[in-house]
Amino acid sequence: MPELTLFYDGACPLCVREVRHLTRLDTHGRIRCEDIQQPDFSTRYPDIDPDEARTILLARDGNDHTLKGLDVTHRAWSLVGRGALTAPLRWPLVRPVADRVYLWFARNRYTISGVLTGKRRCDSCASGQCDIDKN
Repeated sequence: MPELTLFYDGACPLCVREVRHLTRLDTHGRIRCEDIQQPDFSTRYPDIDPDEARTILLARDGNDHTLKGLDVTHRAWSLVGRGALTAPLRWPLVRPVADRVYLWFARNRYTISGVLTGKRRCDSCASGQCDIDKN
């Protein structure tokens, strides 16, 4: 049973890249990654609002609590032994600014992906053929 189920946007190249990296580091199987773009997502996770999941990164922990935004990022990276890298984002003085920057990033992730990777959308994932586990 995973300690965290992370709901990510499989059509976003940067999101897919981060999930691939987390998956490689998750040698103990602590994180399950679920693509919100899959056709059966709402059937498998009826209690996760797809519109909210497209707006902000969501996750559910082992106690069935919902985490959002950078709280998800910090928890996921902590589970793979890299929480020290994201811990400053949760410090009281940094948190409000980091959360605002994250929300801006989330709204603009396709454009940012296009600038950084040359692709605004992950073709294989957007077509329902996500190959996240292959890399």
